Amino acid sequence: MPSILPISDLRNYTDVLKDVDANQRVYLTRNGRGVYAIMTIQEADELDKFHAAAAVVDDLRKAEAQADKEGWVSDDEARKIMGIDE
Repeated sequence: MPSILPISDLRNYTDVLKDVDANQRVYLTRNGRGVYAIMTIQEADELDKFHAAAAVVDDLRKAEAQADKEGWVSDDEARKIMGIDE
């Protein structure tokens, strides 16, 4: 279960950071509303990878929709456009 603490608890940041691990974030509030989350670098890296993968999938869907609308390019045409000779 995540820890939810007021931002003022950061005065004792070592105590706050003890609650952070790979499976648990610490959420900080200001005036009773969530404003920050503290997580491990490992978790931040995993989130970055997830976001990058989601962006690639989104780009692929857009490209497929465009190809369906405008027409697909054959393998030979693609090789010629990219300058790949076999």
